[in-house]
Amino acid sequence: MSENVTRIAFVGSESYPFVKTGGLGDVMYALPRALRREGCEVRVILPYYSCIPEKLKSQVTWKGSFMMDLCLGGQSYFVGIMETEIDGVIYDLIDNQEFFSWGNPYTGLWEDIPKYCYFSKAALAILNYLDWIPDVVHCHDWQAALVPVYLRTSFAGTPVGRARSILTIHNLRFQGICGLQHLKYWSGLPDYLFDYPVFKQSDEDANMFKGGLAYADRITTVSATYAEEIQTDFYGERLNGHLWYHRGKLKGIVNGIDVDLWNSRTDHLLPAPYGEDNVLEKKKENKRALQERLGLQVDENKYVLGLISRLTDQKGLDLITAVFQQMLDDRTQVVILGTGDPLYEDSFRYFENTHPGQVCAYIKYDESLSHQIYAGADALLVPSLFEPCGLTQLIAMRYGTVPIVRETGGLKDTVEPFNEFTGEGNGFTFDRYRADLLLDAVERSKAQYFDHRDVWNSIVLWDMAKDVSWEHSARQYLDLYEELKTMS
Repeated sequence: MSENVTRIAFVGSESYPFVKTGGLGDVMYALPRALRREGCEVRVILPYYSCIPEKLKSQVTWKGSFMMDLCLGGQSYFVGIMETEIDGVIYDLIDNQEFFSWGNPYTGLWEDIPKYCYFSKAALAILNYLDWIPDVVHCHDWQAALVPVYLRTSFAGTPVGRARSILTIHNLRFQGICGLQHLKYWSGLPDYLFDYPVFKQSDEDANMFKGGLAYADRITTVSATYAEEIQTDFYGERLNGHLWYHRGKLKGIVNGIDVDLWNSRTDHLLPAPYGEDNVLEKKKENKRALQERLGLQVDENKYVLGLISRLTDQKGLDLITAVFQQMLDDRTQVVILGTGDPLYEDSFRYFENTHPGQVCAYIKYDESLSHQIYAGADALLVPSLFEPCGLTQLIAMRYGTVPIVRETGGLKDTVEPFNEFTGEGNGFTFDRYRADLLLDAVERSKAQYFDHRDVWNSIVLWDMAKDVSWEHSARQYLDLYEELKTMS
């Protein structure tokens, strides 16, 4: 490629299709592909976990290996490089059985701290080994937070040390907090970094994310609103002061979704695929199929509310359970898909048992059912306490399912509240974290659905026409990369 082509190395703990536990895996897959389409040269660096599907393992090739020093004592550890290419993006997977032979990507912080110290240092070491020097190393969440620090210390005099760094916050709640001595030993980094401006969290604790944020050339997060929120006490997870200090290099860029993967017209998991030209009729067919599959009363005129979520406090489920009985009436059905806190799992099972044919609580993960809910439901609930970006509301809009959300993080940035006087807006929202306000938003949506169906249909079409792809976001990232390339 031309010397003017921007080279980006993505470093993160997971990426679809190799391993995915949440939205990070989606971003690490979709954003590199979008940047590749913009003309960038992109590599994604991941751990070579034992849980990666055998089909994918069979497609990688060995690119070499070397020994790398780690820890205060300078112990040597094996670094193997396995490589493959998907849609023009190169994936380099770091192989070390001592760190990555566990059954799951994440085990517990005591084990994960050494694992991701090793991974962060090895990610830079393999770039030197492969003689592929990026313009920018784009790191994701606390598991890759040591990369910007290593870049300016251990690797400062090496070829990869010329690169700039970005650290993206996907969810500030998880920071890699551990004992000071534990991180000092495994990272092998010098003592001066373990003070309050960098790693020090308290007299006893170190914070990997905090150090990475201090050393990164730029900090991004996954929506403009979340970038503002995390500088406040309520959302800042004890790092709000640190983020406020570094606010000059902080920027919010909202996520997109993979519109090829999430395409109602070509989705083979749907009973009746559809597009904007036939959504109003085909959604009825998908609704009937959903009702049949889940044992609900089959009636295309019912108002079907969907919830696809991890069942945790963050997702606003306490608001839903508080007003669940009031949301139900003889015209309404509710479908829940997800797993999580036993309190919420049991609550939704209770509602299903007491409202047969009207409520379905599907307490497990089922990819095909999630697609059918997006297509068959009329509206999707996302009443989160906090939501850095959120993908479910974007997918729902792509499938013509109207989002009902709380105005926080990326939910606020992507869902414009419906205004009954102007007819503008693509969803129903509420601001303060209160169950009665959630109920009011649901009732307002029902009023449009049952009493003003022409208006409701226009919202559906507006949602389907909205650009929720990665292309716009990728261009914003590309502008940021180009800015970093000009830094002296």
